[in-house]
Amino acid sequence: MSNKVRVRFAPSPTGALHIGGVRTALYNYLFAKKEGGTFILRIEDTDQTRYVESAENYIKESLEWLGITPDESPWNDKGEVGPYRQSERKEHYQKYTQQLIDSGHAYYAFDTAEEIEAMRERLKAAKVNTPQYNAITRMQMKNSLTLSEEEVKQKLDAGEPYVIRLKIPTKEEVRMNDMVRGWVMVHSSQMDDKIIMKSDGMPTYHLANVVDDHLMGITHVIRGEEWLPSAPLHVLLYQFLGWADSMPQFAHLPLLLKPDGNGKLSKRDAEKHGFPIFPLQWNDPKSGEQLEGFKEQGYLPDAFLNFLAFLGWNPGSEQELFSIDELIEAFSIERIGKSGAKFDIQKANWFNQQYLKNKSDEALASQLKVLLTENNVVFDEQKLERIVHAMKERVTFLSEFWTTGQYFFQKPASYDEKVIRKKWNAEVASVLGKYADALEKVNHLDANIAKSTLTDVLEQEGMGMGKLMQSLRVSITGEGGGPDLMDIIEILGKEEITERIRLALTTLKDQE
Repeated sequence: MSNKVRVRFAPSPTGALHIGGVRTALYNYLFAKKEGGTFILRIEDTDQTRYVESAENYIKESLEWLGITPDESPWNDKGEVGPYRQSERKEHYQKYTQQLIDSGHAYYAFDTAEEIEAMRERLKAAKVNTPQYNAITRMQMKNSLTLSEEEVKQKLDAGEPYVIRLKIPTKEEVRMNDMVRGWVMVHSSQMDDKIIMKSDGMPTYHLANVVDDHLMGITHVIRGEEWLPSAPLHVLLYQFLGWADSMPQFAHLPLLLKPDGNGKLSKRDAEKHGFPIFPLQWNDPKSGEQLEGFKEQGYLPDAFLNFLAFLGWNPGSEQELFSIDELIEAFSIERIGKSGAKFDIQKANWFNQQYLKNKSDEALASQLKVLLTENNVVFDEQKLERIVHAMKERVTFLSEFWTTGQYFFQKPASYDEKVIRKKWNAEVASVLGKYADALEKVNHLDANIAKSTLTDVLEQEGMGMGKLMQSLRVSITGEGGGPDLMDIIEILGKEEITERIRLALTTLKDQE
């Protein structure tokens, strides 16, 4: 295989794809595209006890929504290194597990759960802080290091349950140069003999991901900080399997932190603060819980990606808004920070607002049309582009064109009580009626004519603009604020505006 950059995103289908996982996928994708390399998606489904059937499709749909398209994946098996689900690659793991046993780097362990627990209790009683199955304790346990070859063979032939553990060296310093964190060093005395093959014949993550990364020619492993403690174990596996020279470079990404920066972001934190933590809606088959995603809450995929890119990375410039092509061009692992990134939903909202504002009126009108149709709202399609143009500076989400601008589609059902209490009176009502009369006589109504007509009426009646404007707005929209009122009048048209003013005069007569 060539020296071309090959990276992978390897999620486990045990539930919904967390936004931390989406960020990992994004950074892998950006790095691959920047370097002209290949982005692989591999499903790590070796833990069959936690497998959730709908989770794999959820991963696929989430990445499709965001436009993060793998070059090779279970759904696009064009590469030469498949299959791309670990459950379909068992023969590879068995082959290399046997190699580790034959070379003395792994061993059979026949200990029962009760025996392992008893070992831990003995160590606790001896004031050992972290009781482990390691280079010291393994010699008191039931494994192929303490049993004779004949005893081991008898147990294997009898089908006695076992796991296979990696034999960690007793006195060795394990070193790796992480692209984000620099040199990481761990002494082998701090490591335990991790299980690499479970009793069901499936590998653990540690063995499977090392074997697959090697066989798939992965050049860079970009993954979350939570895997950093496992990295020394993976380095040893590369060494024991004779692959040290082709070991990928590691880059461990900083944690996503709670909004206050105090600890890792979780689903519970998201629920507490009222924001999503998954890209798409997740219907949990186990609990029956339905959780909205960023998509359902109205975030645009390109805005969401731009926001995620800045959670741990910065471009080294003042620029904040990036298209995906600009992100690819600007991205570098060297500009990924070591410390955790605070999750700021207000910043996510700001990105969404900017992306909405920068969309064309035509594109927004097309999207708004779909939303209004879904909500059974009657609308004049010819007016949609003018509506979004009037409102786009004021909204954060597409849905707000409807929720905060209902007056563009229906007459007010109520009127702002505060404005009515402070501004509405008989004199104001009289001038509003005369303004409606004047508008009816206009042949063509636009914003300029609406304003000049209002100015003429106010001059005739000797009233200042400030005394009438809020009451005029409330009579038309029911609201105390909003886009330019003359633009609203132009969009709604002469007949609708005069009807609304007269409806307000009738409805609010007792307020005069």
